[in-house]
Amino acid sequence: MLRTASAVDVVIVGAGPAGLAAARHLTGAGVSVAVLEASPEIGGRSVTDHLDGYRLDHCGRPLAVSAAELRRTPGLGELTPRPFAPGLSVHNGQRVQRISAPRSTRGALSAARALVRADRRTERRTDRQTARQTGRLPDRRAEQDADRRTVRRLDRRTGRAAPSYTTPPAAPAPAVDRPIRDALASRPAFPPRAHDAFLRPLLGALLCDPQLRGSSRGAAAALRGYAEGQLWLPAGGAFAVPGLLAAALPPGTVRTSVRVTAVSTTGVHTAEHGPVPCRAVLVATGARAAAELLPGLRVPAFHPVTVLHHTAAASGGRGAPSRDTALILPTDGPVAYTYAAGAIDPSRTPPGRALLTTVVLGAAAGLPPAVLDRAVRPQLDRIHGAQPRELLTTHHDPYAVPAMPAPHDPERPVRVLAGLYVCGDHRDTGTLPGALNSGRRAARAILQDFGLPALTTEPDTLPAAA
Repeated sequence: MLRTASAVDVVIVGAGPAGLAAARHLTGAGVSVAVLEASPEIGGRSVTDHLDGYRLDHCGRPLAVSAAELRRTPGLGELTPRPFAPGLSVHNGQRVQRISAPRSTRGALSAARALVRADRRTERRTDRQTARQTGRLPDRRAEQDADRRTVRRLDRRTGRAAPSYTTPPAAPAPAVDRPIRDALASRPAFPPRAHDAFLRPLLGALLCDPQLRGSSRGAAAALRGYAEGQLWLPAGGAFAVPGLLAAALPPGTVRTSVRVTAVSTTGVHTAEHGPVPCRAVLVATGARAAAELLPGLRVPAFHPVTVLHHTAAASGGRGAPSRDTALILPTDGPVAYTYAAGAIDPSRTPPGRALLTTVVLGAAAGLPPAVLDRAVRPQLDRIHGAQPRELLTTHHDPYAVPAMPAPHDPERPVRVLAGLYVCGDHRDTGTLPGALNSGRRAARAILQDFGLPALTTEPDTLPAAA
């Protein structure tokens, strides 16, 4: 039985990372919560299947964020990272080129800066063209004199002595957000160089956007996250994140196999238990399910992702995969990236077996599993030095990653109305840290509306969701 209204302040619809993170923040602040999940299991897209001793993730995305940063989310203090080897491996169809950690880090940071500079150059160029067309070019000296006169008037009002220095330059305007491929094509500071061979495949892997049509600001943030942190996998599988969050909640907080059919500011209606009243409702499902409960909510486009898990013998000799634990980025073929998951995290395989995880993006991700398996096997043989013996499973999700087209707001509003909220990676960035951050923002909005202390020192005014 579900708890009654007298015992529940907030009902959260959806037990993925965003909803569970919000629940953990709220319960930590003394708010009672019920998390209702329609599926038999929690986790959302962060699901790990158990098959004959293997642990097989549905998502297959490596995390490009500092583990210490992720562990700041309450409940994730025990999260154990399994890092990839430093640097990257780029496969050109014939051989693997090793990109050292310093080189890949410098390349990622310089590219992130170049993306931002390219966008600002475009904005300044557009402003100049507009001024020429209207015949009103800016008089910078007149603007500076006006600024100094304004400062002197304010000083006379406040009794302060006028400053002896000139007006400092204004802070740079925010970069214009553009599609990644357009920003890369217009960056004169970066003619084709060796690190471009890994920059585009790396961006495709981090964002699950092989055509690089997404936000250049999002790309710059992803590259900075990669450079400042390290690629890693959660020990035991992707489910470790929602599993730890759920384990940190009070017993009975999470209820599975409960389908919510309608929401309002005062409660939800479930197919199994009827109405469940409460003080506030947080919709923490995927974007499509959220739009069904919240008509008018914008649904983004999605990047499809297919994950293939192959097994091979772990012993040496022919037929055994390489022990390279770096992320491998092919420059051609259907494979977007691949890695030896069993070598990175031995808890994912039974003794004596290896596990190769391969991710396919774009149009190729929609191929039938048998066709896709035949297409990737020769490429994996060239990359890993071994023919995978057996396809364990294939998981295809046409709605795996919310697209971030330019211009993209990385912190879309989470408040629909006072008493009705929404969170998820579709309200932030299409990543696990984005989902966790949106859950935190939603919890903060709820606490603010309840008149309870806020979680952060962000501004008090929060806009409404759209």
